[in-house]
Amino acid sequence: MWASLNHGGRTLFLEEDKVWINTVSKKFPSLESYHVVYDTKLKDSNKLMELGKTEDCKSVSDPRDSKCALSLKGFPADFYETQWDLIMVDAPTGFHDEAPGRMSAIYTAGLLARNRYDGGETDVFVHDVNRPVEDEFSAAFLCRGYLKEQQGRLRHFTIPSHRGRSGTPFCPADVSRRLF
Repeated sequence: MWASLNHGGRTLFLEEDKVWINTVSKKFPSLESYHVVYDTKLKDSNKLMELGKTEDCKSVSDPRDSKCALSLKGFPADFYETQWDLIMVDAPTGFHDEAPGRMSAIYTAGLLARNRYDGGETDVFVHDVNRPVEDEFSAAFLCRGYLKEQQGRLRHFTIPSHRGRSGTPFCPADVSRRLF
C-alpha cells in the first residue's frame, strides 16, 4: 500500500517492534525502517503535557538540538534533514498505561514540519484521535490553527515551515471553526 501511495517517493517507518521490522523487511526488502525505543509511558502523559507548555518545548528548533524532553533524538542525520511532505503518526503503542504512547512522536512530527528549510508545508496525519493522548497532544503540538480536517479517528494538519519567519508563534491564533 505505501509503495503505491508514495510511488517513486521515500517512505520511512519508525517502529518500536523489532519482530514487525524483521517480518516485513523479509517480505519487502526495500522497506526503510528504524527501530525506536521510547522512554515515555502513557501513564505520564499529563506530566508530559505540562512539560510541553514550557518555553523549551515551544521553541522551534531542529529536534536534535531541542531542549524539550519530548523531542525524539538519536536517528541518523538524514531523518532530520529530509524535507518530509507527509508524516503519519500511527505509532507507537498507545492503548494501555505502560505503553510508550504517541506523545513524543506527535511532538517531533510538529518540530520536523516547522523546521523545514525549504519553506514548504508538511501534511501531518494523526490516527486514533478518539483517544485522549492523540486528541490532546495533536491539538497542542500540531495546533488547532493548522488543522485541515478530521475524518473519523484521523486528523489532518498542514504545518508550514517556521524558518525564515522570525516571530512566528509555535501555534497560530485559534480559528473559530473547530472540527474537534
